[in-house]
Amino acid sequence: MADHSAHGSAPSHNFEAHRSTYEAFITGSVALTLLCLYTLVSLVIFRFGGSFHVFLGFAGLVVGVITVLIDVKTGGKRWFLSGGALVLFGLVTAMSVA
Repeated sequence: MADHSAHGSAPSHNFEAHRSTYEAFITGSVALTLLCLYTLVSLVIFRFGGSFHVFLGFAGLVVGVITVLIDVKTGGKRWFLSGGALVLFGLVTAMSVA
């Protein structure tokens, strides 16, 4: 509960804890969005491919999860590894499906 003391001083706000929570929320949101995009690309390759495409879809999904985890572990400020791997996976999927 809140501390309502009679001293007349306002309670101190812990802005560092607020900032770290906000940055963790943004990092988690970006990571979840990237994982959803990897899943969508995998679903496309699963739908339009044969047995090799199923292997390729699972491999792309595993590589995507690993790259997202690496980006999160390195601080989550730049998502070049995950984004680049997603673009590459999307291009491979587009060439395989076409």
